[in-house]
Amino acid sequence: MDFDYSPKVKDMRERLLAFMDKHVYPNEERFHHEVETNRAAGNAWIPTKVVEELKPKAREAGLWNLFLPFSTRVPEGLTNLEYAPMCEIMGRVHFAAEVFNCSAPDTGNMETLERYASEEIKRQWLDPLLRGEIRSAFLMTEPAVASSDATNIQLRIDRDGDHYVLNGRKWWSSGVGDPRCKVLIVMGKTNPDAGRHEQQSMVVVPRDTPGFKVERALSVFGYDDAPHGHMEVTLTDVRVPVTNILLGEGRGFEIAQGRLGPGRIHHCMRSIGAAERALELMCKRLSSRVAFGKPVSQQSVWHERISDARCMIDQARLMTLKAAHMMDTVGNKIAKAEIAMIKVIAPNMACQIIDWAIQAHGGAGVSQVTPLAYMYAHQRTLRLADGPDEVHRNAVAKLELGKHLPIPGAADAIEMPITRGA
Repeated sequence: MDFDYSPKVKDMRERLLAFMDKHVYPNEERFHHEVETNRAAGNAWIPTKVVEELKPKAREAGLWNLFLPFSTRVPEGLTNLEYAPMCEIMGRVHFAAEVFNCSAPDTGNMETLERYASEEIKRQWLDPLLRGEIRSAFLMTEPAVASSDATNIQLRIDRDGDHYVLNGRKWWSSGVGDPRCKVLIVMGKTNPDAGRHEQQSMVVVPRDTPGFKVERALSVFGYDDAPHGHMEVTLTDVRVPVTNILLGEGRGFEIAQGRLGPGRIHHCMRSIGAAERALELMCKRLSSRVAFGKPVSQQSVWHERISDARCMIDQARLMTLKAAHMMDTVGNKIAKAEIAMIKVIAPNMACQIIDWAIQAHGGAGVSQVTPLAYMYAHQRTLRLADGPDEVHRNAVAKLELGKHLPIPGAADAIEMPITRGA
């Protein structure tokens, strides 16, 4: 495996770094100021002007829709391996990915629509998403069941003539709070009598369909993530045409396998970027503070932590690149162990390094003075999002045990679980 960046990626990486330096880092404070100003005025759920102003600049710079490979609609799309260093850079600032139209859940939804939707649905929803004109949400997790096992999902999708009727409750519906969210991809149960993995389906639901209601916003360690947000919603007799189903009834798990693999590795790429920035902030802080007669950076305990942080980041990066390479060359199913392993490794690594950075900053580390507290909250959440650590560890263990079973091919028969939260 050769993980050296191609000349195309090296050039694009330099352009992205320059864009971040010129447009993104200088606007971090402005982004938060806009959100807080809107909140003080009574409505935090308003898209920020700064991000909307930066999007055209990103398109002009050729830094747009980089996440989507092998699509005739997006000739500029990169492979997973090519996208990894770009996504890592975007992960250094929490809102940066949106500037380049590379933010979740839109990336996963766009890839889902590209792979599995009809041409009519693509024209209606995928094309405006690719242009950055609208946003979307993915509704899978439910509050009443353990959604770490997606076979528990209970939202009903019942056929009534030429329509499906949806009834149920979802939560952690990220992005629904944004007024630009115009379309939802909803996973639910079409046939409770089918096989365990053939009961579920996915349908496309316009956000303004009657019967869809936002019940409340959910906070993450006290952050509401406005204007994006994570909502608890109900669907009551929500009717959509049968043509809005993706692939067909009972294909929901198949779609989820294709959707969540890239989504998981994108999270890992961004986690590495967050950890790199935390290490950078930590080193700068330690070098600028004096305690007990010498710079804090000269205290031996920090030498050990800095060294460990560098080792941990580089190990996680190499594992992520390996998973990306395998996804590109042999496919998500063959790369299932690597995807599961990096999904455990990356956010745990980032949490530890950000925690050390917070410790280095003292009181400033847990305040709004630095981005560290918000970064920690996000990375800690990723140990649950797209599947909790325990589920991924369980999958890796089963795959490893399967290698040593006496029946040939037994390891190949072990399916990765479809899971997206607690």
